[in-house]
Amino acid sequence: MTSRVGPRTPSTNGTDFKHREKVAPHYQMSASLKSEVRKLNWVHLLIWLLVAAQVVMSHFNLVSHDTVSIPYQWEYPYLLSLIPLLCSSLSLPNNNISYLVISMISAGLFSVAPLIYGGMEMFPVAQQLYRHGKAYRFIFGFSAVTVMYLIMVVAVQVHAWQIYYMKKLLDSWFDATQEKKKK
Repeated sequence: MTSRVGPRTPSTNGTDFKHREKVAPHYQMSASLKSEVRKLNWVHLLIWLLVAAQVVMSHFNLVSHDTVSIPYQWEYPYLLSLIPLLCSSLSLPNNNISYLVISMISAGLFSVAPLIYGGMEMFPVAQQLYRHGKAYRFIFGFSAVTVMYLIMVVAVQVHAWQIYYMKKLLDSWFDATQEKKKK
């Protein structure tokens, strides 16, 4: 053990650190990408909870339909976006490539595809709101189509960044496994 008050070797002036071992770049990259994916998973969970809350409140008539409108059709398949969230969360602790690949594929199917369909489904309603100023569905007094488009804009960005970071993380993990096989 080193002593804080004991004598120090005169040749140690603080510049002799270059010979020490460093963490390999792909491990540093993996740690930072895992952190980003975890943050995005939390935002994804928040969006999912908002959509799930609307669906549950509407179907169980917890509040009147004047307060929270009936969900659009795209919201039901979007509830399956919990699957990629769980798969990516399971893949992170042990660097499980299989779960990460499943998460990436299912993110496209259960997250991005319903959002694209939702954008097309709500477009005529948004167009009517823009042209005539008429809205028929409301969420806490706001036009439902406006609120859902705002949620969709955030969700598309979150899912795009999730897929991007998961792909970079997959590349990082794949490079690490290839280096182990070479040795």
